[in-house]
Amino acid sequence: MTRGPLLHGDMTRLRPIEARDSERLWEAVQDPEGTRLTGTTAVFTRDQIDEWARTVSDRPGRYDWAICPAAMRDGKPVSDDMIGEIVLNDLDEAVGSANLRLQLLPNYRGRGYGREAIDEVLRFAFEGVESDPGPHLHRVSLDVLSINPRAEALYESLGFRQEGRLRDVYRDGDTWADAIVMSILEDEWRALQD
Repeated sequence: MTRGPLLHGDMTRLRPIEARDSERLWEAVQDPEGTRLTGTTAVFTRDQIDEWARTVSDRPGRYDWAICPAAMRDGKPVSDDMIGEIVLNDLDEAVGSANLRLQLLPNYRGRGYGREAIDEVLRFAFEGVESDPGPHLHRVSLDVLSINPRAEALYESLGFRQEGRLRDVYRDGDTWADAIVMSILEDEWRALQD
């Protein structure tokens, strides 16, 4: 089981995805721009999404967090509603690597939530947190579609470096898009923390 810990930033609070998040996950797979920019081509039923929300946080080899607003009142979250998801998947502890994936619901894109969520997940991936030692990874990778330059710029600003390009790997309407493969290594991330 790889259920992740709660992670807190100034703007975001990350908690394991739960059954109650199925409505927001359903919204995400119904969002044409979100599925286009992430290259999601699969079609899901509501039952599949409900099952995923109930079980994903207990599946091995991955950490799945709901991104929630961090605002607190009287020691309790103002809102526990999921505004996006962030995932470390393809976890390979033997070689210390994993893949990162992020998706925000439409009203929350471009507001800094994704940047902070990625930073919190990288901190957990490379050094752990007080409540959980984390996987102590050496490398975190991702791929971003060439039709999403805003996401590519975000990843670069967080220290990810381009490793290569898979040409014409995704169909975008009548044209093709490349997948840009990026990664950040533990020592590169640590250097950015100083």
